[in-house]
Amino acid sequence: TSITSAKIQVNGVHLHYQQTGEGSHAVLLLPGMLGSGQTDFGPQLKSMNKQLFTVVAWDPRGYGQSIPPSRDFPPDFFERDAKDAVDLMQALKFKKFSLLGWSDGGITALIAAAKYPTLIHKLVVWGANASVTQEDVRIYNGIRDVSKWSEKVRKPLEEMYGYKYLAKTCEAWVDGISRFAEKTDGSICQELLPDIKCPTFIIHGEKDPLVPQAHAEYIHKHIKGSR
Repeated sequence: TSITSAKIQVNGVHLHYQQTGEGSHAVLLLPGMLGSGQTDFGPQLKSMNKQLFTVVAWDPRGYGQSIPPSRDFPPDFFERDAKDAVDLMQALKFKKFSLLGWSDGGITALIAAAKYPTLIHKLVVWGANASVTQEDVRIYNGIRDVSKWSEKVRKPLEEMYGYKYLAKTCEAWVDGISRFAEKTDGSICQELLPDIKCPTFIIHGEKDPLVPQAHAEYIHKHIKGSR
């Protein structure tokens, strides 16, 4: 039941991950924007069935303890995270694994499932979106300034990063994700959804303040057989 914490070199960076359980079903937990395995998935690492599952939670490059490098948002940052995530699991010697992705981690998981279909067993995403609308950009700009966040949300991230890195990275994220809205269809990964062949479960919070429900409905409609 213990949780191991380690770093492994993948694609030229040292990625931090936590691992627990000894089940035959390997599962990778993918955190959201600014998140890490520990901040986003503490309860899952503690409580998921350790006999059924081997659970891995990772910190994407520039997040959590996978610093350095500092986090940046080139146009392909989701694809880069998807490749990092899959290559991390292969470096850890998992032949096939499931993905549980939340928010940005959900987008990363969608891309990974589409691009590496032979490696992905099952897929669960929540709070994910496959495109960015002008309305989304308006919502993102509402969280640009971390000094206006509630203390409950800000505090754990500030403790992990320090205020300056948190503030700078949040602004960079807003700019990075807003760029997708400049494309004609605003697509992040819409064209990849039909390539997802594994069993897929989509969860969405009715009160999600950042991702309108239409996004979840779109993903469901375009992944064949998803629930």
